[in-house]
Amino acid sequence: MKKLFLYSLLLLAFVAKSQEKDKYLPKGNDNFADEKYADAEADFRISQSKNPKKAIASYNLGNSIYKQNQSAESKYQFAKAIKTATTRPEKHQAYHNLGNTLMNEKDYSNAVEAYKNALRNNPTDEETRYNFALAKEYLKNNPPKDDKNKDKDKKDDKKDKKDKKDDKKKDEDKDKKDDKNKDGKNDKNKQDDKNQNQGKPKPQPGGISKQRLESMLDAVNNEEKKVQDKVNQQKVKVNPKKAEKDW
Repeated sequence: MKKLFLYSLLLLAFVAKSQEKDKYLPKGNDNFADEKYADAEADFRISQSKNPKKAIASYNLGNSIYKQNQSAESKYQFAKAIKTATTRPEKHQAYHNLGNTLMNEKDYSNAVEAYKNALRNNPTDEETRYNFALAKEYLKNNPPKDDKNKDKDKKDDKKDKKDKKDDKKKDEDKDKKDDKNKDGKNDKNKQDDKNQNQGKPKPQPGGISKQRLESMLDAVNNEEKKVQDKVNQQKVKVNPKKAEKDW
């Protein structure tokens, strides 16, 4: 990425007015100039706590944090400076540096908006215009992931619908084929049963054929005749004697 232009933290128009009431603000500016960014951060935090409605402390605090490679936290401070800023120069510089933090986070879409707002407050600033053009270029080459995912989801949905439609058709064709095979198999089984039953005696009620039933009756009658003949033979052999009276 080409080097982004970062505005210095000093909002000099406000420093002179604040020095009499806030000794931490100029002290923080000195530490920042000496590249003692952690010390400057501490001073600006105290200054911010004493003047929460002043944009200068939040803006300078954001710059000291940014110099310590903490873009996410500095972004919050720049946003706070924008909210409390009362002049166009304050808003311009806060929006400009907010755009820089967003570029570091590769949030090119919001970076474009931040630089655009900075230009609205100062249309003649060439550094902001350069960063604005750079952010648009990066956004063009790196569209938001949501847009890519949205297009991908649409394609996937379309493919899923087509696959479901094809699967449904395959299932319907398979069912028709199975029904046809089943009908053909049933017809064949019926014909086989018909062929097997030809030439055989038809079963009587109860599942017993007439021929078998007659044979069973004959057997029963023969057994009864044998039993009767045996009984008659026993009657002939037995001739009980009459008991005589003992006088």
